[in-house]
Amino acid sequence: MSRLAICPGSFDPVTNGHLDIIRRGAKVFDEVIVAVFNNQSKQPLFTVEERVELLQKATEDIENVSVDACSGLLMDYAKRKNAQAVLRGLRAVTDFEYEMQITSMNRKLNEEIETFFMMTNNQYSFLSSSMIKEVAKYDASVSDLVPTVVEEALRNKYKHL
Repeated sequence: MSRLAICPGSFDPVTNGHLDIIRRGAKVFDEVIVAVFNNQSKQPLFTVEERVELLQKATEDIENVSVDACSGLLMDYAKRKNAQAVLRGLRAVTDFEYEMQITSMNRKLNEEIETFFMMTNNQYSFLSSSMIKEVAKYDASVSDLVPTVVEEALRNKYKHL
């Protein structure tokens, strides 16, 4: 049986921290689907379609990774895809409490799908998509924090806002 993990997030935009988790997860699981969700509590900079395209370009060199746009409940999506696991990244202790609540609810919705946490590489532990957007908005360099395709998309987006 193939081991499939769903790596969910809003990825607005994808950062090198996200890619670190995706790459490392791809070494553990036979297949990883990066699932782009629209977080209702956030005002996105990029559309879901733009985020999917950026992720596809950023992960095109990872054979066993695919990208998909999703809506609804993560556990329903994971079940439709016959996933065995959800892959999540943790940056710091502050992430843990929030992630624990989500994991507990997901477990209640479907106890057959496990959640796997990976600690983010220390060099990305401070990184968030919100921080990237804030820095890029003022035309500061984010070249070592996001893939080149994302840096270009940020520059273009803020040029037209």
